[in-house]
Amino acid sequence: MNYQQIKELLGKENEDLFSHVCQKVPRDTLHLPSPDFIDNIFSGSNRNQQTLRNLQQIFNHGRLAGSGYLSILPVDQGIEHSAGASFAKNPIYFDPENILRLAVEGGCNAVASTFGVLAAVARKYAHHIPFIVKLNHNELLTYPNKFDQVFFGTVRDAWNMGAAAVGATIYFGSPESDRQITEVARAFDEAHSLGMATVLWCYLRNNAFVKDGKDYHVAADLTGQANHLGVTIQADIVKQKLPELNGGYKALNIGSSHYGKLDEKMYTDLSTDHPVDLCRYQVLNGYSGRAPLINSGGASDGDKDFKEALRTAVINKRAGGSGMISGRKAFQRPLAEGIQLLNGIQDVYLEKLITVA
Repeated sequence: MNYQQIKELLGKENEDLFSHVCQKVPRDTLHLPSPDFIDNIFSGSNRNQQTLRNLQQIFNHGRLAGSGYLSILPVDQGIEHSAGASFAKNPIYFDPENILRLAVEGGCNAVASTFGVLAAVARKYAHHIPFIVKLNHNELLTYPNKFDQVFFGTVRDAWNMGAAAVGATIYFGSPESDRQITEVARAFDEAHSLGMATVLWCYLRNNAFVKDGKDYHVAADLTGQANHLGVTIQADIVKQKLPELNGGYKALNIGSSHYGKLDEKMYTDLSTDHPVDLCRYQVLNGYSGRAPLINSGGASDGDKDFKEALRTAVINKRAGGSGMISGRKAFQRPLAEGIQLLNGIQDVYLEKLITVA
């Protein structure tokens, strides 16, 4: 898709996404995606040569190779959302090979999935596309359902599989988050020592974050802090939901409640209610862009998927983010349509007329 086609698909209601200029946090204060991002940013870090090589491998694969941007296919929903619920719309994805086919034919930089999925086809595909092995998951078979991330394998298992990176989720804000932070920090340390990169799903999870009909799981201030905690345990890449509102700390500090810490300048000097500014606050919390931010594609919503996916990509790119990690919108439709959706996302990052705001 070219620039005009992308603008037409998003419609007049999204025209300001293309013209907005971020004035609260100017672009020249950030470390922005570029073809030499690994050389400029990561080579000065404590990451060893093997980790740098694997990061470079991920950034140099697929249709976005050499651009500084990432398009990753994540298919861990067979555990996270149950296999039946995830694959009933398109049962070919019960077979792991079709997940890999979608990632390869869709021109992705990497594929992120479970130990089982990637192990089933490792010898056939590990040299064709970088693997990101997801270490932990929330299983939905315990009754009543609980929401916790537990390890399904070891870092060494992922390394033996030929993985370029490991991934993990932390439910920041949950009662189990302290344990999860400790477990994932240790796993990431081992992964780095073995030369693998690390990707962290920096998600929020607490029933109290839904207040007065508003879902602050997608608030810029709370998700930004989750990103900041994620890069503190040395995540190389952070995955986050696109922010939809702000003021999570304020909403949770009403009456006798004392939650977290806030400064009014977070809202007045560092952001606005504009979608690009909200996402930029997430980028800012990833060490001013030193840790690439990839936003998730979210659930599939049928005919709205293409528009929503491209809208997210435009917001992420213009905010200074580094790409998208979109799964359900791609695999819950026929293979050819999934490839088309992934390519549409990639076209946003390849389009030179769509610039950082």
